[in-house]
Amino acid sequence: MDFKYFSKNGKLLSIEEAVVPLSNIEYQYGFGVYESIRVANGAPYFLADHIERLMESARTIGLTHSFDETFVEKAIADLMQKTEAESYNLKILLLGGAAPILSIIPLNPHFPDKKLYRDGIHLISFKYERAFPHAKSLNMLQSYLAYAEAKKAGAYDALLIDNKGNITEGTRTNFFAMKGKTLFSAPEAEVLLGVTRKYVTQTAKAVGLDVVEQHMPLASIAEYEAAFITSTSSKIVPVQSIDSHAFGARPKALDDLMAAFDAFLATFRS
Repeated sequence: MDFKYFSKNGKLLSIEEAVVPLSNIEYQYGFGVYESIRVANGAPYFLADHIERLMESARTIGLTHSFDETFVEKAIADLMQKTEAESYNLKILLLGGAAPILSIIPLNPHFPDKKLYRDGIHLISFKYERAFPHAKSLNMLQSYLAYAEAKKAGAYDALLIDNKGNITEGTRTNFFAMKGKTLFSAPEAEVLLGVTRKYVTQTAKAVGLDVVEQHMPLASIAEYEAAFITSTSSKIVPVQSIDSHAFGARPKALDDLMAAFDAFLATFRS
């Protein structure tokens, strides 16, 4: 769908004006943070969580600005009133500098092919440790290169491996491994605190699964029975293989979790 409007510093403007000058040094150097919010049936998912994380990302990299949560929420509401589509994504872009810029842009979503939920995805590993794990910043060069390597290999995404050989997260996803009735994820201090990750964890506990934070060496991936990734657009996507390791038949517990999370999303908006 073609969108007509975007928001800049709370003001609605024509989408043709959604540009950043080449002279903007903050944009050139990636001094900014962003969020992507899924909108379905005219309602945003987890709006407060995304705005809170936007603010935390800015604090983490020292990006000072005058926009507060109420201002951002109103800017989103005003833009949504002018957006005719029922389902789309909202990208929030906050650039730093002497005159910070808050842009909110509606975009067409990109969802995984339905067969990937059935068959699972292939991931590759890529050695890279993000400097500010809790900041969803525009400094994405290494993640971009990792994702490009994944595409060259025919993989869905790349898993980032820290300097100790542990799996942390994907280039744009969070990662979970599974064994029996237990989910495993990297320690929160070392990964982006994904909004979908948060609610998948809550759903897992609600259906009787334990959730454990621990380091997960790539060399020990065969110890787990299954794995999956999470993100705003993809929800829960099962992993079929990582590098040369292929998981066996998907456990029923993962199918049940996927179904429970879909049911949760069908009833939750805010």
